[in-house]
Amino acid sequence: MTITLDLPQELEQELSVEAGKISLSLPEYILQPLAVRKSFENLPRIGENLVSYWQSEGLINSRPEIKDSQEYARQIRHAAEHRQHL
Repeated sequence: MTITLDLPQELEQELSVEAGKISLSLPEYILQPLAVRKSFENLPRIGENLVSYWQSEGLINSRPEIKDSQEYARQIRHAAEHRQHL
């Protein structure tokens, strides 16, 4: 199916730049949100479901080398606060 859109030139330029940043053509970039729209309908709405979703996607415990996440977060924060600006 072919659909023709009349985009304002400024919007077309912005979208082209965004597409180029991730090495996609403009049509491929524009199709992305349409292709994944169904997955947004079933997103978890409460904490328990969100945790289950993260576990199913492999996001929880994805960094087994980090034993204490609170301490790791403190280290990252400290490093960011004390980095040298050139």
